[in-house]
Amino acid sequence: MKVRRATLTHSETPDRPLGSGLDLVAIGAAFVLSVLALWLVSGEPVLAAGFGGGALTLGGLGWVLARQRRPEPEPEWALPDWTVTVAAIDRDDRAVAVIDRAGRLVCANATYEAWFGLANPPPRLPLDPAGAEVLARTARAAWRDGTARAERIAAGDRAWHAEARRAGRGDDFLVWHIAAVVEPDPVADMRDAVDGWLGRMLAVGGISLALVDPDGQIRAASEGLALRATGNPEARLAGQPFVSLLRQDEDDRITWAREGRDGPPLVLYHVPVADPDEPHAPDPDHTPSLLLLADAGIGIGAASAPGDGQAAVPHLEALLAQLPLGLAMADRDGRLLFANAAFLRAAGRPGEEPPPFPSDLVVREDKTALSDAVRRHGQGPASAGDIAVRLKTQPDEPVSLSLAGVRGLGEAAVLLGLSDSTEETRLKKQVAQASKMQAVGQLAGGVAHDFNNVLTAIIGTCDLMLLRHTPGDSDYDDIQQIRASSNRAASLTRQLLAFSRQQTLRPEVLQLPDIVSDITQMLKRLIGEKIRFEVRHDRDLGPVRADPTQLEQVIVNLVVNARDAMADKADGSARLSLTTRKVRAADVAPREGELLPPGEYTALFVEDTGSGIPPENLTKIFEPFFTTKEQGKGTGLGLSTVYGIVKQSGGYIFADSELGKGTRFSIYFPVHHGPAGTAATAPVAPKPEEPRKWAGGGKILLVEDEDTVRAVAERALSRQGYEVTVAADGEEGLQFVALGRRYDLVVSDVVMPVMDGPAMAREIRKLVPDIPFLFMSGYAEEQLRKEIDFDNMHFMPKPFTVQQITDTVAQVLGAVKG
Repeated sequence: MKVRRATLTHSETPDRPLGSGLDLVAIGAAFVLSVLALWLVSGEPVLAAGFGGGALTLGGLGWVLARQRRPEPEPEWALPDWTVTVAAIDRDDRAVAVIDRAGRLVCANATYEAWFGLANPPPRLPLDPAGAEVLARTARAAWRDGTARAERIAAGDRAWHAEARRAGRGDDFLVWHIAAVVEPDPVADMRDAVDGWLGRMLAVGGISLALVDPDGQIRAASEGLALRATGNPEARLAGQPFVSLLRQDEDDRITWAREGRDGPPLVLYHVPVADPDEPHAPDPDHTPSLLLLADAGIGIGAASAPGDGQAAVPHLEALLAQLPLGLAMADRDGRLLFANAAFLRAAGRPGEEPPPFPSDLVVREDKTALSDAVRRHGQGPASAGDIAVRLKTQPDEPVSLSLAGVRGLGEAAVLLGLSDSTEETRLKKQVAQASKMQAVGQLAGGVAHDFNNVLTAIIGTCDLMLLRHTPGDSDYDDIQQIRASSNRAASLTRQLLAFSRQQTLRPEVLQLPDIVSDITQMLKRLIGEKIRFEVRHDRDLGPVRADPTQLEQVIVNLVVNARDAMADKADGSARLSLTTRKVRAADVAPREGELLPPGEYTALFVEDTGSGIPPENLTKIFEPFFTTKEQGKGTGLGLSTVYGIVKQSGGYIFADSELGKGTRFSIYFPVHHGPAGTAATAPVAPKPEEPRKWAGGGKILLVEDEDTVRAVAERALSRQGYEVTVAADGEEGLQFVALGRRYDLVVSDVVMPVMDGPAMAREIRKLVPDIPFLFMSGYAEEQLRKEIDFDNMHFMPKPFTVQQITDTVAQVLGAVKG
């Protein structure tokens, strides 16, 4: 960092401005005398006039140049002073740190030192494993894109959100801002409201408020309650027992203790304070409660009897209507007297009139239980509880309905509370779906790996058998059929790897319209002439980073699905549209919720007018092997492959459908903000530029735990003249090398019991540093990159044929020996 500083030397101090009065008189007199002297001496008036004109011209030019502004002094750069930087970033509410490209801590403020210590530069902070991984991804994204943000990282019971941004003239520094996550505190918010605006507003209507802890101690009280209880509106009641302010007579009438027996009876209203983010009903024994007290005769007309609570009901209804809590009142017979807007919204009926009975809101199986609970709380002694019910609007998600018996409100006998769980239910479904897809993806990846081992043995055995049969043999065609079926199964495993996000991608920075244009003609041939095909592109689309080949597969799979959904539309109404659109950051959150982070996206929409997808199937369409097509007409891997490719490319995919009207798939790719035209490729194993024929033989150590795969590979290599030593696991392979045997190449599986391939390779390299390795695995190379990333390493995916393993071994030995 350099600090800009402008300096001015003593020689550059401004002089007296040229052209003041005395200067002009002196110069004019000298000029006239010079002209006269020349005229008298020479006697030539023409010569004197020429001299005078030249002098005037030169003088004028000098005067103009002198009047011009002197140039500004050149700025200088002071030496870096990090103490100034530390003073500038000193913040009490957030930690600020600067690191260089080597990950070294350059400077940090005092808050960072107190929270994390100077021995832990970001992203290597003392966090939970999940938080450390999130922070590491944020650092990589910030170095790549210029800025990145982690919404939540945790360590124990503390949580932070972090933001990193590149800085410096050469983008050689990363500036981190880490702030603590402030969890919402509904009790604190309610305490402030009771002490403030809410308490003052209700005091005008004669209603007193108090926030009371489960042990009965007052946490906060309104000025109206302090006035009624003590006569002093400024009295501090926090910490006092709430019951000490009241008295109860033999008729169970409640009055203010200060007003004695002759005071007006009070109506006490009890509302447990609920956390909006807590799915369960509040427990009065463990959460604070909001207590409302009003005179039982408030607002009573001349004809009203003292102590009649009916007149208090309108005031109470007006209060409940303004509260954000979902509250309703019912009588002793279970009829619903009142429900505020929050209650109806939580019940899935926003803007509607309350039904006659609370039981009308729930499914048929829960009606009796709810009716009995309402009558029990309305007719017995005042009590509180909750019951789990299923609403008609969401029968698959039980909700908790709280009930509390109240007295002194006339017909109103039961208070019902219901939290609006719409957003919570939606998020729970999204999280559950994402977790399920993640689990299924891991399972699919494991199945693909094991299946690849089986296919390697089948395909290799077929290849060896074909070496002994000619096209005229009776068994030749059968072997070819087995081999073709095995290759078809291998393509299915590749789709499973795509779904589980374990395939190797070659991402490039590209424009979506270019990809669509390249395959438009092929798409037209796929869908036929009966379907009207439309392609529309938005302007100023941002570039995206994805594998163009895999992106083409995504579009083709979606188009084929749309074509099949419109197969029965022979009336000319079949229409398929592909649209690319620019999605600004301001338009993201309201459209797709929390699963689509705010930011700029380039979106691809594939929309058809087909039969649509039933709602019960809409959440399952991306699962592997799930299909609604007839038997034999679909594998159920098309959409699962699309899902895996989009997710592995950093994008998001959503499906919206309505029966009889069609389906729309929306894919959002984050706009790539890196240098235009750059292509980032996934790390791949070094391979020879040209295959080299190696016919010199050699000694090979073959390490494979699967007996059938090991047998196929051994026979294939032995037929080519190699001397092959086989080992069933990594420990046995290491023992052969430790005995002093020399090998030209080690061919090894990656995942093995006891000692895996990478661990064996590291130990062998200690004994023979320059020996080459050829790893083979049913997992994708990118999935194993961290484990097998060292020099002179090559990779071969399973399943492989006899020709592939012999050619690959020849290429590796040719590169090493050649």
